[in-house]
Amino acid sequence: MKFVIALVSLFGMAAAKTPQLSISVRDGNFDGLDGLDPQVSWESGNQAGDLDISYGASANVRPTTDIASLPRNIWGKISTSVSGWGVSARAESEGLDFKNANVEVDADNQDADVNVHLVASAGSQSIRSVEATKGLDVNGARVTVTPRFNLEDESQDVVVNYNNDNTNVKLTASMDAQEVTVSQQLDDSNRVAPTVNSNGDLSLEWERKLSDDSSLTATLKPNDNLNVEWKDSDWTANINMPIDGANINGADVSIKRDVNF
Repeated sequence: MKFVIALVSLFGMAAAKTPQLSISVRDGNFDGLDGLDPQVSWESGNQAGDLDISYGASANVRPTTDIASLPRNIWGKISTSVSGWGVSARAESEGLDFKNANVEVDADNQDADVNVHLVASAGSQSIRSVEATKGLDVNGARVTVTPRFNLEDESQDVVVNYNNDNTNVKLTASMDAQEVTVSQQLDDSNRVAPTVNSNGDLSLEWERKLSDDSSLTATLKPNDNLNVEWKDSDWTANINMPIDGANINGADVSIKRDVNF
């Protein structure tokens, strides 16, 4: 797709803003600092007539002789307005594999309360999926209906979301499976969200707000795993513990820190 090449070219011609450094701890046993997984990311943008242009990239910063392995992804986005519709096209490649970049196109009409989202592949020049969202205001509540079509495996489903103050209900349904999540804000600091599907699987999420920039979220899937995420400003820690009946079989721990220059 020609606009993918244009987005990548724009990224190459422009200077990026201040980068952000993210340092994670990799799984496994390592000597010295080999267990650290530092990544740097940055983005910038400008305007060209009626077009808003943004671009960015992220890369590994571990010492290596394979320079081509350093870039993780490169992306570019163009946005504009056409006859009351906000239209944007975003292309993103993994590393330097520009020929197989993923392309996302969005069209949004606020007056009609409609959004259309399309995902395509630059390599095959084919559309992978399409979805459209229609919003409705019903007796003080917000309802959205999103039919989704995956053209790769010819599957489709619909997502209905209901939001009313402290209660949110999300239903996802296809011909083969259904799932419902009910999220309830109990007070200013606590939220619970049980999820059940047509196979009988159950999960429970609990979020505890510790401060304005700190929270703890625990998600329990019986006979599967318990995942705990702790966010504290620029720090994020995740602990995942596999569960077999009443037994916890070890734990995977990851820690990430974002550093702004």
